[in-house]
Amino acid sequence: MVMRFVILMLWVWLPMQSAAQSLTVDPDDLSLTVTLEELPATPMRQEMVLLTIHGIYKRHITLEKLEQPDLEGFNWMQLGQDHWFESMMDGRPVKNMRRRMALFPDKTGKLTIGAFRHNLTLLDEDNKWFEHTVQSEPVTLEVAPAQAGTDWWFPVRRLQVADNWSNPPDQLTEGAGVLRIIRVSALGASPDMIPPMPTLTSPSALIFAHPEKRLVDLTPYGPEAVAYWRWTITPTNGHSAILEPISFTYFDTVERQMRSVEISAQRVAFGDVTGGLPQAPAAPDPEVRMHPMLLFAVAALAFTVTMALLLRRQDISVAPLQGWLYRKRLLWQFNRAVARKDASALRRAAHALNAEHPPDPMRTALLSRLDSQLFGPAADMWDPREFSRDFRRSLRDLPLPTSPTKATSG
Repeated sequence: MVMRFVILMLWVWLPMQSAAQSLTVDPDDLSLTVTLEELPATPMRQEMVLLTIHGIYKRHITLEKLEQPDLEGFNWMQLGQDHWFESMMDGRPVKNMRRRMALFPDKTGKLTIGAFRHNLTLLDEDNKWFEHTVQSEPVTLEVAPAQAGTDWWFPVRRLQVADNWSNPPDQLTEGAGVLRIIRVSALGASPDMIPPMPTLTSPSALIFAHPEKRLVDLTPYGPEAVAYWRWTITPTNGHSAILEPISFTYFDTVERQMRSVEISAQRVAFGDVTGGLPQAPAAPDPEVRMHPMLLFAVAALAFTVTMALLLRRQDISVAPLQGWLYRKRLLWQFNRAVARKDASALRRAAHALNAEHPPDPMRTALLSRLDSQLFGPAADMWDPREFSRDFRRSLRDLPLPTSPTKATSG
């Protein structure tokens, strides 16, 4: 029984081996196909089209080399190395070769992709090498012209823009500069397709442009081009500088429509976290100074209340008194900042006073307008006394209790 099974297996296996290693090549044993991805619309000039070369081989291959056509009318990139793997076909293992490419047509009309040729070294019945070539059929592609009315034609499948700074741009120490880096990442584009690095301008800043860097990352979805635009910026007027906005357009090949990128204007300033103007050297206005006698009276009142609590050992709440003193100190800081035209201190004091008083729509609108003036293009032209007059009118000081409140004991 076992002998019959062995003879049967030899009877089936030997003809297969003879056919697999023979000088005669069956066309069904070797195939090479070229496939273009299906797109939702006719691709436009420079729009990426992915191409796949797939070979299926039922014969043993000793050596191989894939030759591609000239690809006239296209720019192209190969997406990584050739991928070899095995699969099953008709119950038999077969070898597969796959190569992925990204094509960028630079001409319009009907373009032809010529035949790819795969030069193979096979074995005959005597285990001797012989050369054999298998090739693909030509493929045609219709390409539409680019959309008119654009300064720079930039078709991409996905675009990402990041604006980064080496330090907070509104917290620079005096005389220091800041490095600005804009990163543009475009999927479905080659590095040369990204628009040129823009000229960054400002009427009151020294700007040094660094050489731009362009890279490409090969992904399964196509090449992802990356550009780095870099500038070092230092305000030249001693206060702050406004950098003009940056904008460019691109064509979204997924949604099939033009889009625009706008990087808004940016304020670069010497100062603290509020980005305000530096303090003027002038002394504070005597009119807003707290009189020494008033300071003494406030201190004496606080000392008296404290001693009364300690001597009488009574549980008396001093929270209303503390709140009143805190608001008076904030108001003094507010008036002092107005006299000095210190935008940073004025903004801090105004927001602190607003938090200590009941909500008021007029005061909220004044604070919003103050931020717009301080961080807008006309930051040097704001009027602190006008803001002070309107802001003080919106304040409603909480009354100080006429007598301390005794705590009740349960």
